[in-house]
Amino acid sequence: MQKLTDSTVLILSNVWPEPSSSAAGSHMMQLIRLLHQSGYLITYGSTAAKSPHTSPEVTQLADTCSIKMNDASFDELLKELKPDVVIFDRFMVEEQFSWRVYEHAPDALRILNTEDLHGLRRFREKQIRNNVFHLKTTPKELFHSDDGRRELASIYRSDLTLIISQTELNLLVDVAGVRAALLHYYPLTYSYDKKSEQSNLPDFNERRHFMSIGNFHHPPNKDAVLFLRDDIWPLIRKELPEAELHIYGAYATESHKKWSQPENGFLVKGRAPEVSEVMKSYRVLLAPLRFGAGLKGKLLEAMYFGLPSVTTDIGLEGITDPHLWEGWSSNSPESNAQKSITLYTDSMAWRRNRSQGFDILRSRFDPSMFDLPLAERIISLQNNLYEHRMANITGGMLWHQNLMSTRYMSRWIEEKEKASKSKSGIHA
Repeated sequence: MQKLTDSTVLILSNVWPEPSSSAAGSHMMQLIRLLHQSGYLITYGSTAAKSPHTSPEVTQLADTCSIKMNDASFDELLKELKPDVVIFDRFMVEEQFSWRVYEHAPDALRILNTEDLHGLRRFREKQIRNNVFHLKTTPKELFHSDDGRRELASIYRSDLTLIISQTELNLLVDVAGVRAALLHYYPLTYSYDKKSEQSNLPDFNERRHFMSIGNFHHPPNKDAVLFLRDDIWPLIRKELPEAELHIYGAYATESHKKWSQPENGFLVKGRAPEVSEVMKSYRVLLAPLRFGAGLKGKLLEAMYFGLPSVTTDIGLEGITDPHLWEGWSSNSPESNAQKSITLYTDSMAWRRNRSQGFDILRSRFDPSMFDLPLAERIISLQNNLYEHRMANITGGMLWHQNLMSTRYMSRWIEEKEKASKSKSGIHA
């Protein structure tokens, strides 16, 4: 992509991107690469400490810094950087920092990066906890929940919101009534060249066993592991006594590893040493997600590495219509297990599933479909920011009502912490 701008962008987050740990980390690095290729000078600021799994590419493509909540040092950072664009990574970060950006960088384009609709995911989790499986979420109930309202307010306060799933974009427009001008669909993308990639991938007979993968910090993944262990895997193992299921995922604790049942071929292994090599060695991916939101990166990665999968309707949400997925999604343990057994033992079904995955990547998630349109949209909004904000009447109303209360609460916390440090003899 040719250079489009020499503007500056400040990205704010409460985590550092870890592509090896989560799809959100991969999506953030995808966004950073796009901004860098477009010519933006990037600063990435986080409230968290870097971990050994933080992508080294962050420091190659961006300046990095630590930021503090409820602290005037962030005001000084804004005055120093004078960013043209500020990106808030998830609505909780927007709640903490947007009012300071509003005050000290009022002409900066404010972008919210959702990764998924947190309110939708948490609403569905409550349904599961109340034994309501399946996800026929009542949309109006979602947007009357606490998280739903907070996220919706954050979207209206922002100039543009990046949505990773077409399903969620439709939900916001059709049910919540958000103007399409405030939203932009930017999914996970995968460059896939059938001729160069497919010929190098192991075939059916070169693969064995089942696998599942997912960050253990993420509640839907933990729920799926237990759903597998208690309800689905025993049915599969009964028909395939020699097969094993290996569970991978970042941040698996010793407690999680105790979920293993070696005698039943169910093994929690923890972080995958190299996701690409791991996915190339297994025959079937199991992803029985009972709740969640956004795009399921594990399924898209499995497609990329030629690994067929069995999932649920929630797993496929935003990826493809379950009715078009050759029947390889099911919400009941019995049907899910049977489909898994068929895929594991029938080489023709296995190859059809894999071919479908390749087709989905090429037709729906190719980066050439999404990168340039987003870059051009951001630049267009920078050039027409006044008119764009004038049309966002609800956003203007929220700023008028919320700015003072948010500012004073943050200032109160800031002064309280200063007083506490002063009493204890700590000087900034």
